[in-house]
Amino acid sequence: MKIRRILNCCLLALYATTNLGFAQKVQPNILWILTDDHRYDAVRSFNKMLTGNEMSELGYVESPNIDRLTTMGTTFVNTYCQAQGCAPSRASLHLGRYPFRSGVYEFEYYNNKAAHFKPTLPEQLASLGYQTFRIGKLGMRIKTLKNGRAVPHEIYQNNFDFKPLHKDGYTDWGKDWMYEMDGIKLDKPIQDVQFFVTPEGKFEYASKNLENYDPKYKGTAAAAMKKYDLLRHYNKKETTNDPFASEILAGVSPRKAGETKDGYYASIFQDYLKNQKPKFTVGSQTVNGIDASKPQFFYIGFDFPHTPVLPPADYRARFQKHTYKVPQFDESELKTMAKQMKKQVEAGYSDHFSEADKHKMIQDYFAFCAYGDDLIGKSVDAFIAYNEQQKKPWLIVYINGDHGWKLNDHGAVAKFTPWDIDAHNPIVVVSSDKTKFPAGKVVMDYAEFVDVAPTILAAAGADIKSEPYKYLDGMDLAAVVANKAPKRDYVVGESHAVTGPRAFIRTKDYVFSMQTRPTKERGKDMDWALNASYEALDPALYDMKKDPHEVNNLAFDKKYQKIANEMKEKLINIVLGDNRVEVGWGNKADGTTIYTSNFAPGSHDYKLQLKK
Repeated sequence: MKIRRILNCCLLALYATTNLGFAQKVQPNILWILTDDHRYDAVRSFNKMLTGNEMSELGYVESPNIDRLTTMGTTFVNTYCQAQGCAPSRASLHLGRYPFRSGVYEFEYYNNKAAHFKPTLPEQLASLGYQTFRIGKLGMRIKTLKNGRAVPHEIYQNNFDFKPLHKDGYTDWGKDWMYEMDGIKLDKPIQDVQFFVTPEGKFEYASKNLENYDPKYKGTAAAAMKKYDLLRHYNKKETTNDPFASEILAGVSPRKAGETKDGYYASIFQDYLKNQKPKFTVGSQTVNGIDASKPQFFYIGFDFPHTPVLPPADYRARFQKHTYKVPQFDESELKTMAKQMKKQVEAGYSDHFSEADKHKMIQDYFAFCAYGDDLIGKSVDAFIAYNEQQKKPWLIVYINGDHGWKLNDHGAVAKFTPWDIDAHNPIVVVSSDKTKFPAGKVVMDYAEFVDVAPTILAAAGADIKSEPYKYLDGMDLAAVVANKAPKRDYVVGESHAVTGPRAFIRTKDYVFSMQTRPTKERGKDMDWALNASYEALDPALYDMKKDPHEVNNLAFDKKYQKIANEMKEKLINIVLGDNRVEVGWGNKADGTTIYTSNFAPGSHDYKLQLKK
């Protein structure tokens, strides 16, 4: 009897120890860094992995801190974004869903009360016990319904939004509406007021609306253009010195390194990690301090190198010493270019710039990227030091841009097209234990932005195969590393911004894209592409082995018709027929009418073997 009692006690002790060990498994603190409009060739290590050369095809680039991350962790160098526009791309990251599954295709506002909607990544992490924090650009245009009205909805528990930071002067450049002037409230706000912030904290305005409203501001935009040596985008009918033209493609920051908008994101994050108080305040915004009893999820949404491209003076001076090869454009490319893609090229046309302006644009872009790389390094070092002090495991997920950026590629600037320079965005994952994401490992297999949410959730302890996570479209990248995930023959996506509704499918050898809908009106003519003529689909096909810069559209070349048709059928079945969702959001984001199409369920199986 005594022996049995002793055995039972031993078994109970073993059971308790086993369960205690499971219960005490520590969830890692997680840092997610995302940049904006960041070309993959701005990073030496990515170039080395893809081409064997460290420098961009255009010339000198500098990225020691991102390069260091690739030596510390695993690089998924052939990752592609799902949509080549800020808002839809960031939605796919935060939702873990393709645009054709979430119904978020461009810059529309949307709400979380739609029947098909699922919690965002930070909300799922909060349910797993995480405290969530973000600083900088979010890009998700999400709302919720309260009393029948769409109202703003925060998906992070602690937020330092970039707009209030800009208003408070924690920036070098900003844009906002002006609601009052000289302490007097205006009857109507003055929209789209750009401003620069001097080292002394003075606001210098550059706004046509403001100058038209109040004569005392006349000439301020022209003065800023000269002072900061700005190159604004202009079309063929405009002049190069229009101070009210659109994006700032080159120039110098009014403030020194560390005191730009991205510089403040990095320094505020570092200060937050050091904060010992229950509250943390920057300017007009206050958030909760770190609750050390909870695992932490930190998100930094850097703005660089998105326009305005304003590197600090010291970085600019260094990069002005380098000579770059400007991407050459032959207008004969327009003859075969798909109409939708030509639409974007015409909107962002830059080949009419002088050679000096095109060169300046490239110099300042890569200088801005190098400056941002330094801020990434400072943020990463602070995060690792914090975890070492706390003796906590950690994970870093770095995404090189929500999409890419043209520097006169195809004769244009901006993004929005499925060309490789717009859609190719490597990811680096670094973990403190080096087990699931080995140091220095390079994965050449395809990955997608929809993989980010399941990867982070799995690292946080979620069983992503269980019911609450079955909606996720991507894969856990740890499973990809371990060869426990399906091999992708292709990546796929769809975007509606600027070009209009257009989807793409990319394999190792070919990329095919086409118009998916006749209009952007949600729920109408969803099966249009099934019956439309091949010409009406506005197809584009590029042979990546023979034409890596995607110049010659082969969609109507008889030698490639079989390949084009196979890719067209696969793409149609996936994006239009495999659980497609469109949502009647409405202008105020209060609509929840769901339209679905599911005539080819299971088509998205990652398999596509093409034979020429």
